Amino acid sequence: MEAGATAGSWVLVLSLWGTVVGGQNLTAQIGKPLVLNCKGAPRKPPQQLEWKLNTGRTEAWKVLSPQGDAWDSVARVLPNGSLLLPAIGIQDEGTFRCRARSRKGKESKSNYQVRVYQIPGKPEIVDPASELKAGVPNKVGTCVSEGGYPAGTLSWHLDGKPLIPDGKGVSVKEETRRHPETGLFTLQSELMVTPAREGAPHPTFSCSFIPGLPRRRALHTAPIQLSVTASCPFPGPDPVTLEEVQLVVEPEGGAVAPGGTVTLTCKASTQPPPQIHWIKDGTPLPLPSSPVLLLPEVGPQDQGTYSCVATHPSHGPQESRAVSISIIETGEEGPTAGSVGGPGLGTLALALGILGGLGAAALLIGVIVWQRWQRQGKERKAPENQEEEEEERAELNQSEEPEAAQSSAGGP
Repeated sequence: MEAGATAGSWVLVLSLWGTVVGGQNLTAQIGKPLVLNCKGAPRKPPQQLEWKLNTGRTEAWKVLSPQGDAWDSVARVLPNGSLLLPAIGIQDEGTFRCRARSRKGKESKSNYQVRVYQIPGKPEIVDPASELKAGVPNKVGTCVSEGGYPAGTLSWHLDGKPLIPDGKGVSVKEETRRHPETGLFTLQSELMVTPAREGAPHPTFSCSFIPGLPRRRALHTAPIQLSVTASCPFPGPDPVTLEEVQLVVEPEGGAVAPGGTVTLTCKASTQPPPQIHWIKDGTPLPLPSSPVLLLPEVGPQDQGTYSCVATHPSHGPQESRAVSISIIETGEEGPTAGSVGGPGLGTLALALGILGGLGAAALLIGVIVWQRWQRQGKERKAPENQEEEEEERAELNQSEEPEAAQSSAGGP
């Protein structure tokens, strides 16, 4: 009777505040009791049934029987064959199976896949900004959600519409931590925005927590409304004294070969040093405050107009002059590495080549003319030599005739 009374009390309690299920997949809230039915099991002893568990508490399948054991504080078999988990936890996520045989010998099986959840408290925005500066990055605040499981997600809204990080005017820094004992999650999301210079003067921001399990409505923070002040508090078309903020670019002129390095240095004379932010082509860059902007391995995406904004509490924001960064192709501005001249040297070399060719042609023509002249000279000289030999031969004959006459006259 006592056992029956105890079982009756369990059934009564579970019917009031527990969860009794017979489906395949289910979710249960952490810390609440959970009852799993064993289909086909006799409602009263004697019973032939067996529960098997494979959860975060077990290395393999754990077998539970109606007789009970040391697992009674975690899970126990009730007199009707159902399995009771008095206070389900994260370690109880897993698979539960029951195999039962009726008194007529029919065997039945039940399979459950159990997941747990915990809804955290309402999220809140901590360290909210008091106001925002137009044209420069501002921290709106940090959204915090504590005590949830699974982790879930945080999202920001602007004037009731989702705010999507784009890496330019909107950026989000997220952090997830898990408690070493409870296993519950704490989420943080820090929002940075750069209000447009002509945007809404009083934007409203809010943050939402979206639970991972089960599918429920998001939890929202209380909205915060901020005022946007102009970058320059003074009226007039040119209120900023640019001489106070100097922008130095190396190499000078901002022209660099592809793959080169450009260094931009923003110099402000105020003390203590102001916050320095950078602007490219009129759009603020989502970078932390720094007086130096380094552009290594410059490519086409780095070309553009750059300026810096120095913000000081006593001076307000001041913007420097703008400088242009451009990429020069090899040989456009000067000689390439290893050469000794530029485009002028190429023209001179071409002219010298043409003159050299003309000189060689003139020399060849001169040699041909000289050879022809020498050949003609030899041809003219040959007849003259023949005439001289004939004259000498005639003179010799004339001298020999008187001698012959004299020798014949003086004979016997």
